[in-house]
Parts: sequence; structure tokens; C-alpha cells
Amino acid sequence: MSGFEIIAVVAVVGYVIYQQLSGQLLRGKRVVILPVVLTVIGFTDLTGGGRHLSTADIACLTVGAAGSIAIGLAFGAITRLESRGGVLWAKLPMRGLWLWGGLVAWRGVVYVLATAVHAPVAASATTLLFTLGLNRLAQAAVVVPRALAAGIPFAPEKDGKSFMSASFDRGRRDQR
Repeated sequence: MSGFEIIAVVAVVGYVIYQQLSGQLLRGKRVVILPVVLTVIGFTDLTGGGRHLSTADIACLTVGAAGSIAIGLAFGAITRLESRGGVLWAKLPMRGLWLWGGLVAWRGVVYVLATAVHAPVAASATTLLFTLGLNRLAQAAVVVPRALAAGIPFAPEKDGKSFMSASFDRGRRDQR
């Protein structure tokens, strides 16, 4: 991962933190599809460029992924969800900054571990997109069922359609 890519990741994370703390309408594709794309791109970066993943790399990546997923589940659990204008709106409480700090600290722990066991890929910045994607997917795994249970549809996409709208409609019919 180049210096430019690292700066881009830091900028994206900063923007995501700002949006989460200020609150935002949630569009389903952004909540679900974007993390899938980040994860796939991150995984491709891990295995691209002729890199060979050693057993130590795989072990460290697994440990790093597990922690990122656990923190993502916590993000999903503490995110405040409500209906605004009939669509899903979310806000991360200020205590969510502790989770962001935990995510950064976890990455530091995995870096130290990976360096100690000679896992150069796991110790590189190449893992950032992969673990961030997994973290956001884990958050979505909690937010989507919560939204479905509350019957609050995602905000419409640019084409005017709401992602997974049939699931929300079905939930409303089931509640009658």
C-alpha cells in the first residue's frame, strides 16, 4: 500500500467518524455493499503483487480480523437508530470514539504481533482496507436486523428506491 493509499484510508476513516458522530440517513447500499467492496479490494491487496501469505501471516490476519469484527459488532450494537422522515437515521454516541480508539489500538497490537512472528504481510498497511471492510460488515450485520425489527426502511438511493424495501414491507405486513 502506497503512502497515498494510506492517506486516503485515514481520510475516509476520518470522514466516516465525522458522519457517524453527527448522524446521518442510512442508505442500504452504503451500509451493506460498500463494506463488501472494501473487504474484497482489501483481500485482493493482501494476495496481489506476488505476495505470499505465510502461515504466520494467515494466523495474524485471522486474529486481526476477529478483533475488527468484534469491534464492528459493538459499533452496530451502540449505534442509535431512529426514523426520520420515515427512513432510517443513525448516530454513533460519543462513547463510540472509544471503539474507534480500540480499533486503532487493536491494529497496533496485531502489527506488533505480526512483526514479532515475522509475518510481513500482516504487519503491513496492506491489511487496512481488509480489516476496515470486515469491521463495517460486522456493524451492518447488527444494524440491518435492528432496522428490520424496527420496521424502519433505509433511506432511498439516488434512483429513488430503498435498498431491501421488500423486506421492510414484509415486516410491516407481518406486524398487522
